[in-house]
Amino acid sequence: MDYLCQPARTLRGCLRVPGDKSISHRAVMLAAIADGSSHIRGFLPGEDCLATLRAFTGMGVEAERLSDTELRIHGVGRYGLKPPAGPIDLGNSGTSMRLLAGLLCAQPFAITLTGDASLTRRPMRRVTEPLGQMGARITTSETGTAPLTLQPADAGLRAIRYHSPVASAQIKSAVLLAGLYAEGRTELVEPEASRDHSERMLRAFGVELEAHAGFAALEGGQELRAVDIDVPSDISSAAFFLVGAAVTPGSELTLQNVGLNPTRTGIIDILRTLKADIEIANERTVGGEPVGDIRVRGGELKAATISGSVVGRAIDEMPAVFVAAACATGETIIRDAAELRVKESDRIQSMVDALRALGISAVPEADGARILGGRMHGGVVDACDDHRVAMSMAIASLRAEQPIRIRHCDNVQTSFPGFVEMANAVGLELRVLNERPEVA
Repeated sequence: MDYLCQPARTLRGCLRVPGDKSISHRAVMLAAIADGSSHIRGFLPGEDCLATLRAFTGMGVEAERLSDTELRIHGVGRYGLKPPAGPIDLGNSGTSMRLLAGLLCAQPFAITLTGDASLTRRPMRRVTEPLGQMGARITTSETGTAPLTLQPADAGLRAIRYHSPVASAQIKSAVLLAGLYAEGRTELVEPEASRDHSERMLRAFGVELEAHAGFAALEGGQELRAVDIDVPSDISSAAFFLVGAAVTPGSELTLQNVGLNPTRTGIIDILRTLKADIEIANERTVGGEPVGDIRVRGGELKAATISGSVVGRAIDEMPAVFVAAACATGETIIRDAAELRVKESDRIQSMVDALRALGISAVPEADGARILGGRMHGGVVDACDDHRVAMSMAIASLRAEQPIRIRHCDNVQTSFPGFVEMANAVGLELRVLNERPEVA
């Protein structure tokens, strides 16, 4: 699937983007191992989250689809899961694989986790190594990638104090989920704070834990109690429209009911650093997560250096930040973003290549890039089967002088169902092409 994006003028209107992917994953996982039935509203029906849902229904969990975005999950308790009929295919979802490795490594049956070509290239040792220290028996490929094969732990899991070399919510969540099954107190220390959706949701399900910036700990053996969850709109999905409106003079767009978890609002801070006009209204708390409405007005952005902890709080939104930098006056320097190298694609290289194809001066560096704002012409760019690269380049069409054809956009559906329709509703001119151009 390719996208053809005609140059657009402005983004205007009011949007409510789909539910938060990170929270949707965790809601399904914890509801599945809780005692009782949980009602989940605002679930993201993208392929990644559906992969998580299918994994648990394949292990005997009953899930009622009340609507596309509403589920009732009948939990089976911590030890009520059943062996699946075969390997569990998690598609493109790295969150599913890494978190499930932690949750399933204490189960009394063997299981194999696999995925598509992109997922099976992504590093898994960052998760399997701490789990191995806890007594988990997990094998990977020779290069440390999926498929992952989990065998029952010989003597059960043991609690550890783990110092993570990087701030990663996926590593932290995998260790904490394994810690529910371990004997003793499991502790994880990070070099800086990572997103805390797992800690918030574990508390919602009745788990007692200690958590503050860069630290989380819980006692093993705790049972989870069913709870109703309202999933806020995903700030990672909202980010494309925030950037699109911010870089386009004359735009005025409101994103409603967006999750404003402080570990996820780096994109707002970055855009404000670039002098974007952003206001937040109607702030409130829903299901333990802060939410609000974000209004952005278009204008001229100014280049800046983007580095430090704010990058970690916006790591999934950084491809859109590259587009903002390409539209800003001056040279923007992005640092401390090495984590982008091990996402669905090498997002530093993917975004640099895409911007260069449109005439922007961009230089990749080990942990970021230097991007000189300028005029974008049209052309053909490769999304590298990475949904966030594809959507970021679609937003770039707002400032392009000619059409942009974006190749390999199939995986957009994994994270943002309805992106094309929603984008066109507020001003983009985006068309899906199912036949790729011939390559000489």
